[in-house]
Amino acid sequence: MKLRLAYYGDEILRKKTTPIDDIDSTILQLIEDMTETMQASNGCGLAAPQVHQSLSLFITKIPKYNDDDDEKVDSGELRVFINPKIISFSEELWPYEEGCLSIPGMRAVVDRPLKVTIEAIDQHGQIFTEEFEKFDAHVIMHENDHLNGVLYIDRLPPKKRKSIDQFLKSLKKKHKSA
Repeated sequence: MKLRLAYYGDEILRKKTTPIDDIDSTILQLIEDMTETMQASNGCGLAAPQVHQSLSLFITKIPKYNDDDDEKVDSGELRVFINPKIISFSEELWPYEEGCLSIPGMRAVVDRPLKVTIEAIDQHGQIFTEEFEKFDAHVIMHENDHLNGVLYIDRLPPKKRKSIDQFLKSLKKKHKSA
């Protein structure tokens, strides 16, 4: 079932999430519904707060580009991250233009670590540790930020952040009345 998205201005997007104690049928159904929602919205990541659930959970399906042919794109593998923890990240930054399903109509370049190592639990209850880099690291860091009440716009330099204030006010007003 496609879930209703939380948009900029919704207070759930600013809350730190609660860890998941048990991967039960409710959590598995939430993962399935989040997957459907993410795909219907053409996203490559979605965090539980973005669908009004203050739980420490995000999913990704990061497209993989073929090195030989930029036109060929593999849709990527669905990944589930429950109670994730950032273990380490590189000091070297990698700028990339980000967008967010909760802030539609806007994109901005964000500097994030080139590499990140994360530990999490998958939907089968297995703990894993994995390193991601470049675009994949951006997606992981972006979604993990959602679990801590941080939006990508909070990572923008003050001048850039100030320049989008009017856009954010109108977005907040639009979705408050919806």
